[in-house]
Amino acid sequence: MISIDLTSRSIRPELMDTEPVTFEDFRACLVDLSRVNRLAFAYRPTIAFMERLVEARSFDRPIEVLDVGSGYGDTLREISAWGAKRGIAVSLTGVDMNPWSEKAATEASQANGANIRFVTADAFAYEPPNGIDVVVSSLFTHHLSDADVSKFVAWMEAKGRLGWFVNDLHRHPVAYHFFRHASKIARFHRFVQHDGPLSIARAFSLSDWARLIASSGIDATGVDVARVAPFRITVSRIRPS
Repeated sequence: MISIDLTSRSIRPELMDTEPVTFEDFRACLVDLSRVNRLAFAYRPTIAFMERLVEARSFDRPIEVLDVGSGYGDTLREISAWGAKRGIAVSLTGVDMNPWSEKAATEASQANGANIRFVTADAFAYEPPNGIDVVVSSLFTHHLSDADVSKFVAWMEAKGRLGWFVNDLHRHPVAYHFFRHASKIARFHRFVQHDGPLSIARAFSLSDWARLIASSGIDATGVDVARVAPFRITVSRIRPS
């Protein structure tokens, strides 16, 4: 078994963030990542958060949802399907700094029939025309430095009128070694095979999140940090009505 120190976050860069590839190759990676998300029940915590939000608040207009680091757009397509099933109006926007994410997510969403807007931009500089009710992110924060995670938490607190939700990985040796082997057996895209275990090594513990929230400078009252099986940590805030 490969020896790796997971007592603190890895700072090794991921191939997906650094290696230039064709659009087709990049899209193939995103497709495989969406398959991993499906197999790992990764959408459930985000949908559960949306359920808690609508139980806590009443709405007379569409909920403005911004997904930061939206990638292939699969999280927003799940929220779109949830809203349609529950009869809840949602206005969905995904923002990602990679223009190929916008292209791939738009194509997939149009094929799916979901009405979602995707934008290539730095989220910190992006201002949606109708503002933001809820900020969500999935598998985004582990790409950031500690300082930028704290900045992101402060930004979400400032921008999310109703609240915000982070869905990311739990840094754990079992998750690391399982995915290292399983991704090869499944013959996922080479980026997924390389970056998947590294993403876990770059991810967080509960104590990491406590430290990062404290360093963000926000009032931590009402911020919930929880472990979710399998090997996820969610960080959420729903503002009281």
